[in-house]
Amino acid sequence: MPGSEALLAMLPEHLLLGGMVLLLIVTLISGARGLALPIALLSVGASAVAAFWLAGTGFTAQPFPGQFSVSPGILITKGALIALALPVLLMSRTDFSTAERGEIEFPLLLVSSLYGMSLLPSADSALVLFLGLEMMSIPVYALIVLAFRRPQAAESALKYLVLSGAASATFLMGLSLIYGTTGSMGIEAFAQALAASDLLSRTAVVLVLLALFLKAAVVPFHAWAPDTYEGASVPVTAYMATLSKAAALMVAVRLFSGVTVSGPLVELLAVLPLVSIVWGNIAAIRQGSLRRMIAYSSIAHAGYLFYAFLGNADGRLEAVTFYLVVYSAANLLAFAALPAHPDDAVRDRMETLDGLFHRDPFAASLIAIAMLSLAGLPPFPGFTAKFLIFRNVMAAGYNTYAVLGLVGSFLGLYFYLRVVQRMFMNNSTVTAHTSPGMALARVGGVICLLATAVLTIAPGWVLARI
Repeated sequence: MPGSEALLAMLPEHLLLGGMVLLLIVTLISGARGLALPIALLSVGASAVAAFWLAGTGFTAQPFPGQFSVSPGILITKGALIALALPVLLMSRTDFSTAERGEIEFPLLLVSSLYGMSLLPSADSALVLFLGLEMMSIPVYALIVLAFRRPQAAESALKYLVLSGAASATFLMGLSLIYGTTGSMGIEAFAQALAASDLLSRTAVVLVLLALFLKAAVVPFHAWAPDTYEGASVPVTAYMATLSKAAALMVAVRLFSGVTVSGPLVELLAVLPLVSIVWGNIAAIRQGSLRRMIAYSSIAHAGYLFYAFLGNADGRLEAVTFYLVVYSAANLLAFAALPAHPDDAVRDRMETLDGLFHRDPFAASLIAIAMLSLAGLPPFPGFTAKFLIFRNVMAAGYNTYAVLGLVGSFLGLYFYLRVVQRMFMNNSTVTAHTSPGMALARVGGVICLLATAVLTIAPGWVLARI
């Protein structure tokens, strides 16, 4: 392949890499620290635009055969995930506004993590999958403790470090066994291991799947998520709840590409996600912390997403990608509209939302839209996303699991609607505060609102381009 075509195929990654280099240079220039956020926004925005532009031209290439490839569907997925980082960067000013608070470090670490994530949709080998997943995860360890708004931030980072490291080791062990049984590092080797009946191949598949369950916080591998989300700052929690989870699902999508699940693996892919749906929704009801509530909500949504792998391979990428974009946009919308408070612990309490509509009607309306979409109520895009998942499950003949999953999803209505009730019907119990970064956070919220509107009005148009 000509060098120019290879350069074009990795243009989104190169733009992110260029942003990382510029951010490193900024750290060495006195008085230039204020340029970090604009550089990061420009780099991420340009990368997303490049991915969408290449997809629009129908660009297809294999710059590294057997390792890395792009197609219009892959580029759309990549562009959407990269674009979702823009609201995270915009809301970061509320927590990372000074040199002592990571004014440069946050954009640099976030763009570095995004670079690893951008490799995952294009990965054609286990090697690229593992490298992308680790390059995405390692900067997050530092992001959790960067703002240090709470004493438990270090503990949260340590839990995530240990358990994420255990997941990586398990994933690598599974890939090693697959390589040993098939002699191939290509992602098609996973399909060969799935079809095999020997103990070693089945062990390898289970190890890989359990590692992904741990990365995505599927019950019973979920215990790290509530503590980590609560201890991290709002922008970092927003990133972990959306794009970090999306990375684990992208790995699963690549590994299960073209594979229809059958045999004993069906029970594993059905029972644990079903338990996640039920337990995540039930546990979220009793939470007094908004971030812990979102953590348990994300555990339930991880169950919905892994349900997609019960269905036929056709349409799986579209269903998972659409769900991830809808889920991420709704979560980021809620985080971007959170009211400011100098005390991070107070800001995180559910009582802070009491009477928010009377203090800030726009913010309350944004959070309400986010909650209703996450609950899966029509006409919001969360309904369409859940419909696509359960339609695929039923089309594959797993009607019982589909019905049980739908019943479990109804449990989530209570705590999502409770948030709306507190904002619109309760009396305000806190004093309104302002923050220098709230204006930028609102811009991020408007971006997510526009994305949610497009997904609501024209889901078919979006799905046709994935």
